[in-house]
Amino acid sequence: MKELLPVIIPIVVGFIIFVILWRRGAFLRISGYFRETEEELRKCTWPSWDELKGSTVVVLVAILLLGGFTFGIDFMVAWIIQAIV
Repeated sequence: MKELLPVIIPIVVGFIIFVILWRRGAFLRISGYFRETEEELRKCTWPSWDELKGSTVVVLVAILLLGGFTFGIDFMVAWIIQAIV
């Protein structure tokens, strides 16, 4: 029986937590949340394939520009510090 205690105790604790949450209506609130989320997602206007490709290109170009800027500033600061030292 002592070997089963590490298995039985978490099961009992989990069941007690489940009952407490059930009585407080937590599961009803969660299901209501998912229902409302589904309703809101139906109201959304989703981008077309061409809009999605265009937005992806804009994001990639912005990432490249920001990466190049960061690399350039880092290179210049490192060069200045090496010149001082």
